[in-house]
Amino acid sequence: MKNQTIDPKQIKGWGIDADPKNDPTYPMRARMNVGQDPDSKHRPASLQPQDVEKLRSIERPNVSAVFGTTIPPTGLSGLIRRAAFHYSENRYRHWLPLIVADRVQVVEGVLDDLVHGKVPNIFAEKGYAVEWKYNRTAFVTKMATIAALTTGAIIWFSSKSDKQESRKRPRY
Repeated sequence: MKNQTIDPKQIKGWGIDADPKNDPTYPMRARMNVGQDPDSKHRPASLQPQDVEKLRSIERPNVSAVFGTTIPPTGLSGLIRRAAFHYSENRYRHWLPLIVADRVQVVEGVLDDLVHGKVPNIFAEKGYAVEWKYNRTAFVTKMATIAALTTGAIIWFSSKSDKQESRKRPRY
């Protein structure tokens, strides 16, 4: 799907405070700052430089004025993110793929660590040592639940393969 842009003027309520007659702070603003926009000192002089790919909402006519360092989307998670930004921010088709892309990027990061010869310390990175020290009951409950679900999944999948193999074998 082609990345479509939406004219902000077509969005109901967009720029509702642009008319000074409709701005509830207008008289106070006029008294405080004659001829000066009080928010002008907070606005950057220019937008972010576009030296790397930045995904942006289709509702925005240009990139955000907020400066920051961004990593361009890469891999499968990047493909999922690009697809999500083809949809409006008020759709599940935008937000759910972004959540999936975050999970995929975690797996990509672990695989990238393994490829580069680094074994990730998932126990420390997830904060299990601190949870063991300060919240032992919840930690034990969480680990027992994970163990039970993993064991159940293994038994369930292995029993399915046993049933399928028994159907394939001829009976004599």
